Amino acid sequence: MKAWLPSLLRLALVVLLIAFVINPGWFEPLLKPLTENNAPAIYNQGSLLTLTLLHLRTVLIATVAATIVAVALAILVTRPAGAEFLPLSRSLVNIGQTFPPVAVLALAVPAVGFGEKPTLIALFLYGLLPIFENALTGLTTLPGNVMEAARGAGMTGWQRLIKVELPLSAPIILGGIRLSVVISLATATIGSTVAAKTLGEVIIAGLLSNNLAFVLQGGLIVAALAVLIYDGLSAIERFTARRMGQETG
Repeated sequence: MKAWLPSLLRLALVVLLIAFVINPGWFEPLLKPLTENNAPAIYNQGSLLTLTLLHLRTVLIATVAATIVAVALAILVTRPAGAEFLPLSRSLVNIGQTFPPVAVLALAVPAVGFGEKPTLIALFLYGLLPIFENALTGLTTLPGNVMEAARGAGMTGWQRLIKVELPLSAPIILGGIRLSVVISLATATIGSTVAAKTLGEVIIAGLLSNNLAFVLQGGLIVAALAVLIYDGLSAIERFTARRMGQETG
């Protein structure tokens, strides 16, 4: 029974999340005590389902872009011809962590305007570091005997990269992507300060109207998404690691 408990809890969270974003009115009695002066308990300035999907889309686009760039940089600096660019690459990917997302938004808005674009830039920069560092670790800690066997089999550098290095380092790279996604899910909420359609709208509306119910529901949806996506990516990471272990064992 205990082994099934975490799975049951995750399933319950999925069901509650879907029910809430599709029909939040069911949960109004629970949130009503958090309001004052007969204020609405459920966010009524837009669809929670639409905002959730747009929030996820923004995070997905930024994460895919960050993954492509970060993994490409990690591959470059782990090749003999690109090793000298490692310090520069580290400096570039650290920019996103050095500048607060709000500062990135403030700098991006004059260049690309309001909306989703400045949010994508901020999330992209913020997501580079964990993916790059994990990809770098994965590509530089490969089993020496496996690499020697690949060379002995006559594989070219490109074939070793595609067929050996990237598959073996995939679990570690996925760990970086998992961390980047969770960071982006939370950070994306500030995109609503520059008119991006995210769940930050609900939180900001609650702060402006002193409505704790709005703030809570926006925060809870983001938190539930983060937990579920983190667990899902962790499961994929473990499956990939087991598969790679079986193939190299």
